[in-house]
Amino acid sequence: MKSRFLPYATTPGRLLTQVLSDLLVGLWTALWVMVGMGVHTAIATISKVGRQVQDSATGISDNLHSAGDSVHGVPLIGDTMSKPLRAASEAALDLAGAGHELDTTASWLAVLLAIAVAAPPIMAIGMPWLFLRIRFFRRKWTVIALARTPAGVQLLALRALANRPPRRLTEISRDPVGAWRREDPTAVRGLAALELRSAGVATPRYWSNPVV
Repeated sequence: MKSRFLPYATTPGRLLTQVLSDLLVGLWTALWVMVGMGVHTAIATISKVGRQVQDSATGISDNLHSAGDSVHGVPLIGDTMSKPLRAASEAALDLAGAGHELDTTASWLAVLLAIAVAAPPIMAIGMPWLFLRIRFFRRKWTVIALARTPAGVQLLALRALANRPPRRLTEISRDPVGAWRREDPTAVRGLAALELRSAGVATPRYWSNPVV
């Protein structure tokens, strides 16, 4: 893939800075994802207790209901003995329902708390990083497009005259403005190269053949 389509600089120093920043953002994100997973695991323990209560209470309810059905057929005392067993079975079902609610609530709470803990620090670093990377990519795309045409090179040189420090300009030419006005090819390309490097783009190889 051509470097034009990559959101990275082609100058070594800028490229190294970007790679290091990517690694730091990646490590920061991974750290807070792990923290969020730890919070989720801790809260999910409560959910596990709710499931255990639900399963145990459901089993007890089934056993009590079966026992009530068994004694219901006993002559004389069957109906009397089955009523408390069935009542206890219904109470166990209520307990199972409470366990299910605890399971559901704790499961949602685990997800929400994990997001609430991990998302803010990730976004606090990730959003500015993403904004800067997009802004860099747009600028890189623009200056590379300009560097492909003589008029674009002239414009880059003009931007350099407006934006770069005077010391850097005089390193290109003792009279950088006059050289730009005379359309001196060497000076114009030297000034344009300053603007390219400020955008993290190395001087194009095809500039070895004068076209300005």
